[in-house]
Amino acid sequence: MKTTPLRFIILCLSVLLWYASAASDIFAEPCSAAAARAHAGLSQGPRHGIAMHGDPKYSSDFTHFDYVNPQAPKGGRLVMGASGTFDSLNQFIPKGEPAPGVRDYVYESLLARANDEPFSLYGLLAETVEVPEDRSWVLFTLRPEACFSDGTPVTVDDVIFSLELLRDKGIPTTHRSYYSKVERMERIGEHGVKMYFRADGDREMPLIIGLMPILPKHLTKPEEFEKTTLKPLIGSGPYTISEVVPGTRITFKRNPDYWGRNLPVNRGLYNFDEIRYDFFRDQTAMFEAFKKGHIHVMTEDDAGQWATEYDFPAIKSGKVIKAEFEIARPAGMHALVFNTRRPIFSDIRVRQALTLLFDFEWQNANLFRNLYKRTQSFFERSELSSAGRPADERERTLLAPFPDAVTPEIMAGTFHQPVSDGSGRDRSNRRKALRLLQAAGYAQVNGKLVNKATGQPFRFEMMAKTRNQERLFLLFARDLRNVGIEVRVRQVDDAQFQRRLDKFDFDMIDFTWRSSLSPGNEQNNRWSMAAAKLNRSFNFPGAKEPAIDAMIAALLAAKSREDFVSAVRALDRVLLSGAYVLPLYHAPKQWVAHWNTLGHSKINPVAGMQLTAWWKKAGADVKAEAKTAPS
Repeated sequence: MKTTPLRFIILCLSVLLWYASAASDIFAEPCSAAAARAHAGLSQGPRHGIAMHGDPKYSSDFTHFDYVNPQAPKGGRLVMGASGTFDSLNQFIPKGEPAPGVRDYVYESLLARANDEPFSLYGLLAETVEVPEDRSWVLFTLRPEACFSDGTPVTVDDVIFSLELLRDKGIPTTHRSYYSKVERMERIGEHGVKMYFRADGDREMPLIIGLMPILPKHLTKPEEFEKTTLKPLIGSGPYTISEVVPGTRITFKRNPDYWGRNLPVNRGLYNFDEIRYDFFRDQTAMFEAFKKGHIHVMTEDDAGQWATEYDFPAIKSGKVIKAEFEIARPAGMHALVFNTRRPIFSDIRVRQALTLLFDFEWQNANLFRNLYKRTQSFFERSELSSAGRPADERERTLLAPFPDAVTPEIMAGTFHQPVSDGSGRDRSNRRKALRLLQAAGYAQVNGKLVNKATGQPFRFEMMAKTRNQERLFLLFARDLRNVGIEVRVRQVDDAQFQRRLDKFDFDMIDFTWRSSLSPGNEQNNRWSMAAAKLNRSFNFPGAKEPAIDAMIAALLAAKSREDFVSAVRALDRVLLSGAYVLPLYHAPKQWVAHWNTLGHSKINPVAGMQLTAWWKKAGADVKAEAKTAPS
């Protein structure tokens, strides 16, 4: 049959349409898959490390951290002091008083932290880490040579077991909260484990999982995990537990067969053959033991003691070195805490009034030789602090939905804690405080401050755990009594203090929230509305402010360091505006005294002194080193 021109044209069009359709079929799937992968965020492949923001400082061929001495000699004993007691070696459950050092020396995590960066991790048990751009999952590939101290290899089974066990039976406010964000896990080959996270924008989760302690599945019984124990535990870390004297002493011995001793993250670290913690009744007994050489290093937080008590013979002879280390890590918030769950502290004007009555200038001059600085921020001494800085545009955008959450002065960066005339009887601040108390419904009657509506006196209890806290409270109580406030100062033992703290059964306490250059998920446990109702959380003031939750969510979702810093400063402004605590003071440097038998690098990381990088000097000895210190 002849093909007419019209039929030829139709045939050509049909062929063209077929080719177009075929081409569409050929290219449609790859384009669609590429789009889906781009939407999910492609991984850049396995890497040797990961930073919370940006890239890690150290390249894949690094040999050791800058702040260590890679040729540090091995050997000797380091003895440290601890006050109080312990009744368990299990640091992963809420029960008991755990001994120090177990997490640091016995157990390891998938990644190790660099202490000269805000928040960067490098391969430890895991050789590589892989994440997509949106950090919706993380893939760890274990080192084949990694093993526990009994010689058993660390496997994917151990990683999965550890996460599930800690998620279900660990400490509620940390392990259970953090690890519950893992939706599912899958094995990738023989050494890989991939974890998928809830879609809540929490970009910190790959790093949080990277720091998870890995427990030996073959030695851990889930049904007994929630019990306290004094049986020496087995981990994959550089030390094993060699001696446990309940409540008195715990000793760690360096494992000569430690699998990871030559890793870049470990070179120059863990230099002592033996590390021992001796326990003392209180700080005074521990200081006396240090002076005699029973313990080798003493960190000091008390400015008065640092100024006046470190003049004993070993200091004068040079056997003990008194050192001050620069530190760039935030000082944290050391404060008197108002429990706003109590009606007496529910009114912000009352909290502001009591803050006015605290005379820092007098105390600093008369007790602390003017060595302390007044704390103005929850992230004092770092770029994360909002103090003295006006809010930037990022902060204002974050805070815009909460117009009443930040005071104008704090937003402008002009706010500072009250300053007295240093006389110990500043009348100006007292008058301001009384005006606030009157506005809150109180009046002075026969020298007593009473509630005008009920006639009840303004009365509360300060609960102290240490003698230093008791001294601080007694001084503050004296100033409060001058305006008619009745205060009871009560010192309790460690166990009772912790029990009452766990249930928020207090009016006022002295507490310190420590901080890093990369605050993250722990802020939920400290300040969120959910934590205010959760026993054993660190939201001791009972803060319940939607803006706080929003700022925490923003800092967790921040992709750049700039966005992160703005979110943290915005959180700082909301917390300061709520007057939940009475900020106290901080040391501008890290105060440390140590026997000259110890050596350390001249480079101090931003996180401060790192004892894991110190060493025993060759041929050095402390006269009383081998003696057992009295408890």
